[in-house]
Amino acid sequence: MNTFKFTGLILLTTFLMGSSFAVGKIGLAHSSPLLLVGLRFTLAGIIMVLVVLALKRPHPKTKTSWLKMAVIGAFQTAGVMGCIFLSLRTIPASESSILTFTNPLLVIVFGTLFLKIKYRLYQWVGVFLGIIGVSITLGAQLDFKIGMIFGIFSSIFWAIATLMVNQWGSSFDTWVLTAYQMLFGGLLLLVCSVMLEQPFFVANGQSIFILLWLSIMSSIVQFAVWYYLLQNSNPGKTSAYLFLAPFFGVCTGWLLLEEPLSLSIITGGAFIFMGIFLVNRKFKEKIEPTAKAPHF
Repeated sequence: MNTFKFTGLILLTTFLMGSSFAVGKIGLAHSSPLLLVGLRFTLAGIIMVLVVLALKRPHPKTKTSWLKMAVIGAFQTAGVMGCIFLSLRTIPASESSILTFTNPLLVIVFGTLFLKIKYRLYQWVGVFLGIIGVSITLGAQLDFKIGMIFGIFSSIFWAIATLMVNQWGSSFDTWVLTAYQMLFGGLLLLVCSVMLEQPFFVANGQSIFILLWLSIMSSIVQFAVWYYLLQNSNPGKTSAYLFLAPFFGVCTGWLLLEEPLSLSIITGGAFIFMGIFLVNRKFKEKIEPTAKAPHF
């Protein structure tokens, strides 16, 4: 793949990942959070399932495999995205994106503790820089907000889901896994909306546009471009550019929502970006399990 094409696709997919935080926050003016994200991924999941059925992609044959896909969907879609949209009620989109994208750092920690995976020294340096960044970002806050907790849990759920995919994902067709985990996660979010909130959705031109943008552009298109890059370029090189997603999250929060760029956000974000880069960067050709990107 030539450099121009690679750069353009990297910018597109990371922009769609990062900008979904600001777009989602705008959408909360028209909908309760769990209902909005539930509708988003149920719609995206239905479209993706129809596509994989039409393409006759290989589906799981056992109940255990279907259960594994449902569990991944519970963490990857319901857990991660539910927490993100709940966090957006009380904290800026820029802060939510920074907290969520610390997940590659947690993958290193959880992978070492629970799966006994060995990582390189520079990846642990990345974890250390990320911890400093989170401390700076949150330490400067004068008032505690519940959205911070949801932002941290979105990162935790994403890290757990990444390790699940690394352990189980090889037995699934990538497109089938993504389609059904989005659908399962979306349906679970709709159930949670009925049980945990007073669901509402104000249907108008803006709310429908936001829902379609989140479902199609920030979920399906973002996923397709990301996996195209992973399959047609060096996965380590591609994953290293994940730091661009929270960068776009901060920028679109500033542009679309006029969120202030405080010194703590800029400084803490810089440390986290460096940490993400080091954690994902493959300085040698020895390939390790590649972190999966969620569908923002």
